[in-house]
Amino acid sequence: MKKIGFLSFGHWTPSPQSGTRSAADALLQSIDLAVAAEELGADGAYFRVHHFARQLSAPFPLLSAIGAKTRRIEIGTGVIDMRYENPLYMAEDAGAADLIAGGRLQLGISRGSPEQVIDGWRYFGYAPSEGENESDMARRHTEVLLDVLRGEGFAKPNPQPMFPNPPGLLRPEPHSEGLRDRIWWGAGSNATAVWAAKLGMNLQSSTLKDDETGEPFHIQQAKQIRAYREAWAEAGHTRTPRVSVSRSIFALMDDRDRMYFGAGREDNDKVGFLDEKTRAIFGRSYAAEPDKLIAQLKQDEAIAEADTLLLTVPNQLGVDYNVHVIESILKHVAPSMGWREA
Repeated sequence: MKKIGFLSFGHWTPSPQSGTRSAADALLQSIDLAVAAEELGADGAYFRVHHFARQLSAPFPLLSAIGAKTRRIEIGTGVIDMRYENPLYMAEDAGAADLIAGGRLQLGISRGSPEQVIDGWRYFGYAPSEGENESDMARRHTEVLLDVLRGEGFAKPNPQPMFPNPPGLLRPEPHSEGLRDRIWWGAGSNATAVWAAKLGMNLQSSTLKDDETGEPFHIQQAKQIRAYREAWAEAGHTRTPRVSVSRSIFALMDDRDRMYFGAGREDNDKVGFLDEKTRAIFGRSYAAEPDKLIAQLKQDEAIAEADTLLLTVPNQLGVDYNVHVIESILKHVAPSMGWREA
């Protein structure tokens, strides 16, 4: 059995061909899709965060709105770029969103991917400390966030406060108990997956990672997950970690599906460079009739290793079509894969 959710990048463009033509469309349709996915029985609604782009960039208002309109579905990100974040302010926003949702927030964070502008985090007021690079800065922000989410007071109270204080040192409020165990790290390499395990974060592994061995993507990703679990056990954490993988998977059920995804699909992994130093491997997409799709997915070692599968959705095709995409997987693929009861 697996948890199955969707992952949306929240793209929007004023093009007449897009069903999502404005930022308002992207936000409101994201809420509608999360509500519909919950009604279908999906387990998660996750959203990618990109700054300086016509995509979703401010996750906490969106997550809070979804939390207020749903009752069961997990609500998360995949991922928030920690180079851009004030960890204390983020702890307040995340705590509020989690309390509104009744403890359903699954917060995916990471160092982030190449962005739309050069050193965009500098415009947000952040810069690496002496001796740091931007990745170090992201990990430093992360460690501060994790420490704050423990809920222990650290700030000395004003002896003459505007409002009465509880006894002892103070912490950012609101604090949501248990959120610390629902932080996920989006790891692009085996080393960062091991680092995340040591810090007690769950693991999100995307449709790309550093090409570290030259093997097929799903095999490298499966090895990354196993290395993460080994590091988790060595760290002595008491809870069971969670691991998600993302995939573009489309069951070709009708002429619309075949028109959108039946031709020119990416049946093989691709290799490219995220920057001048980082060679990355991009995992293939899956698109076929259900019986063929099931046979293909059974060969994917990383999906087999993960407990959570996030289906990337083409959000600009509209809510109704994306509901159809999710429903097709839940009804016609998941039971035969052993991910759902028939």
